[in-house]
Amino acid sequence: MLSSSSTTVKNLPLKRRLCFLLKLVCFVSSVLIFCEFLIYYVVIFQCRWPDVKGGAHKGEKETSASVLKALILADTHLLGEIKGHWLDKLRREWQMERSFQTALWLLQPDIVFILGDVFDEGKWSSPQAWADDVRRFRKMFKCPVSTELVVLVGNHDIGFHYEMTTYKVNRFEKVFNFTSGKLITRKGINFVLVNSVAMEGDGCAVCRTSEAKLVALSHKLNCSQQKLNHSNRRCNEMEKLPASEPILLQHYPLYRKSDAECIGEDSAPPEEKNIPFKEKYDVLSQEASRKLLWWFQPRLILSGHTHSACEVLHAGKIPEISVPSFSWRNRNNPSFIMGSITPTDFSLQKCFLPFESRVFTIYCAAGALLVILVLAHVQLLTPPFYFAQRLISKHKAV
Repeated sequence: MLSSSSTTVKNLPLKRRLCFLLKLVCFVSSVLIFCEFLIYYVVIFQCRWPDVKGGAHKGEKETSASVLKALILADTHLLGEIKGHWLDKLRREWQMERSFQTALWLLQPDIVFILGDVFDEGKWSSPQAWADDVRRFRKMFKCPVSTELVVLVGNHDIGFHYEMTTYKVNRFEKVFNFTSGKLITRKGINFVLVNSVAMEGDGCAVCRTSEAKLVALSHKLNCSQQKLNHSNRRCNEMEKLPASEPILLQHYPLYRKSDAECIGEDSAPPEEKNIPFKEKYDVLSQEASRKLLWWFQPRLILSGHTHSACEVLHAGKIPEISVPSFSWRNRNNPSFIMGSITPTDFSLQKCFLPFESRVFTIYCAAGALLVILVLAHVQLLTPPFYFAQRLISKHKAV
């Protein structure tokens, strides 16, 4: 009887240690699950599709069936084998995959546009490295059958103009079914996809082909917006497209002097806003910008490349939205655009992803609390309750 009691007393500290260890494991697991999984649901759940009004009857909202729900993001910059550290690659790709898959599940868009610079090292990639990058991209940005994925080309995918080759362009086009001057029409809405890297205007082989396709598409769209005219036989013989002003999608922004006029929490930092943009490098040239505006007269332009948000008006009436980078490697507050679009109108809403600084703060606070709990458990740090109890005991003894 006595030996049984002593065994119970000896086992008591061991049980307490195991219980405390189990609590620590639960605490650490809860923090990890929240910061690496649940936080994306908490943040993206707050995003809502914007309302768009119909053109035929002002004041009446379009039915959900007639509105195209488009999700637009840019500059994912999947790291490659040359510059990408494995830990950085693992972290960034997990963040983007969780954000994208959570957004698909919660928002259920009809179509997703990625505005170029999908890869960080596509301009240098060997065939084997390219295949590996493509495999990882398809895993991260896998879409259900109900959601269409459209990927545009950027300078990091095929190189700047002086690095661009037919081989690199064909390699990208084969994987993503992309061609410059391609028209996508969904629910009566025309989207024009542009290879802005090929808008150099120097007559290179890729540039000539790209511009020829854009000119032909421009004519087809213009004909579709005109009434049948017996004098214009060329238009009468052409296939008719929906008579909707197109939306232009490209990687480079149209020409602007700088980001000085851009506002918002995800615009360029103050020290960068007044730095002049270099034509054909930071933005398209003035000549190329004039051509695109003249050819298509778009009602909206969506671009990427700068990694920061900006909204500008061209010709005083055509809005261009620069979409910030989707990667935490490029900014602390990535985001994507949610667009509700009809053939006559559109409405855009920005959805921010979790701020990396806030996730880091949660980890630091959890780490500090963990240290305090461990020190208190091993009695290196006296809890306030016991400290007060000892003071009271001493006072009574006196």
